[in-house]
Amino acid sequence: MSGRLAGKVCLITGTGGSMGGSSARMFAREGAKVVGCDFNLEAARATLDAVRAGGGEMVSLEPCDLRDPAACAALVALALDSFGTIDVLFNNAADAHFAWINELTNEAFAQTLDSEVNVVFNLTKAAWPALQAKGGSVINMASVSAWITYQALPGLAHSAGKGAVLSMTRHLALEGRHHGIRVNSLSPGLIETGPTRGLLAVPEFAGPMIDKIMLGRPGQPEEVAAAALFLASDESSFMTAADMRIDGGTTAW
Repeated sequence: MSGRLAGKVCLITGTGGSMGGSSARMFAREGAKVVGCDFNLEAARATLDAVRAGGGEMVSLEPCDLRDPAACAALVALALDSFGTIDVLFNNAADAHFAWINELTNEAFAQTLDSEVNVVFNLTKAAWPALQAKGGSVINMASVSAWITYQALPGLAHSAGKGAVLSMTRHLALEGRHHGIRVNSLSPGLIETGPTRGLLAVPEFAGPMIDKIMLGRPGQPEEVAAAALFLASDESSFMTAADMRIDGGTTAW
């Protein structure tokens, strides 16, 4: 541990998932006090146990539905009651429906926006007063799907949601500038996670998806967590309103 986040209180959503869990463990190893949450109780507690077993400090709220503003208020209260402040907010959690437009229902489209856009707004709004008090770093999870399309991925709703996250990031950076709040986003490409691992075994999906990656392989959750760690740390002190693409060169050609 080099202490890159020593003493910082970092609220990370979706800590039961691959990227959120990797981030929680990595942040804790670097000295952060971690506040996690997830809709999946068992997965969230597994990450909580792993962090504590490694000597890290972490509390967690689960199940936590970030689509509900009351749940977001409770999560912020947990952070403040446990550690007294919030230095970093990592809006990692999201969910999406994937279908081509002929099969994509109005309900599924709206649900995706709720689970990818509203969750960012709800929690950021709840945490904003605490961030205003001393400044901090907000990290929003966008996606390369906000920048490009994949011929094998029916991602209309997902692209719309993550495109909104990019726009929100820029505007939040504008609003936060007078309070010492930096706001940036991450845009991962194809990452090997629980949901994508099965799809990567399907040649019709894996072939065209990996062909888009300059490095010729999917990314790993730890590689996304490392980028989040940089944005959470003081090393990125002159970065705001920026988007970091962790995509193995996908958007470069």
